[in-house]
Amino acid sequence: MEAKKLIATRDGFGEEIVELGRENRDIYVVDVDIGKSCKTGAFAKALPQQHVNVGIAEQNGAGVAAGLATTGKIPFVVTYAVFGSLRMGEQIRQEICYPNLNVKIACSHGGLTPANDGASHQGIEDMGVLRTIPNMRVVMPADYYAAKALVRAAAEIYGPVYLRFTRDAIPVIYDENQKFEIGKAITLREGGDVAIIANGDTVRLAIEAAEVLAGRGISARVLDMHTIKPLDVEAVSACVNDIGKIITVEDHNILNGLGSAVCEVSAGMGKGRVKRVGIQDCFGQSAPYERLLAMNGITVENIVELAEKW
Repeated sequence: MEAKKLIATRDGFGEEIVELGRENRDIYVVDVDIGKSCKTGAFAKALPQQHVNVGIAEQNGAGVAAGLATTGKIPFVVTYAVFGSLRMGEQIRQEICYPNLNVKIACSHGGLTPANDGASHQGIEDMGVLRTIPNMRVVMPADYYAAKALVRAAAEIYGPVYLRFTRDAIPVIYDENQKFEIGKAITLREGGDVAIIANGDTVRLAIEAAEVLAGRGISARVLDMHTIKPLDVEAVSACVNDIGKIITVEDHNILNGLGSAVCEVSAGMGKGRVKRVGIQDCFGQSAPYERLLAMNGITVENIVELAEKW
């Protein structure tokens, strides 16, 4: 991991969407007046004919994107996670997922990353809500290069995709040559004592925890489960069969997110134990990001402690 290189995943999205728009004139961006925060300013400037700003009207943005999709365009609706999942929820279900239209919902400020903006702007339920809707795929890249690759992958497959990005800069884990496939986890470290499955900005914590555990004689397998729907059931099943002890780590409510998805696989197999590290079914507060994580036990120290107890 390039510990000194810190880039927000929203920056990866902002750069890649410009490249995609230049390559394919059917790629559109539908903004809801927060392009500066969501990094679509470069797209609007470079490709104004492929850019629509509907103003502060997320639900209308979803409808406009659905309309564009019916004409063969590939629209990306861009906003904050809390608005792109909850405020647009009915439109996503009725106008995008039900007719299975080729709309991508790209959201910055996922999880607790809005930090000092407070609970109203912290989208802690978004992936859980959207993974329950048929036809929807739910993706959260772990770093800058993952964001670029998974945005491209989303553009290349047909159907609704929800992409969740961080506001804050996070460590670069991958290099630009790493291959990604929506629905396929990446094994970052092999191990046989415990499996740590994480996504998004918490993958860095899983890697650090595995390094600490290795120094204490505990071998941890680390998976980047960048797609929670469709979940890589094969990878999870292998963790259940090979190890049987799994810790999930996510910047999301522990209900209905990555941890719940992994528990569903384990329960279906009738074996394995899962401990979920994530937001403890509570709203956030106005505080620095790292402090909010710590308040919910989303830390290297907590992951290590849970593994050692096993």
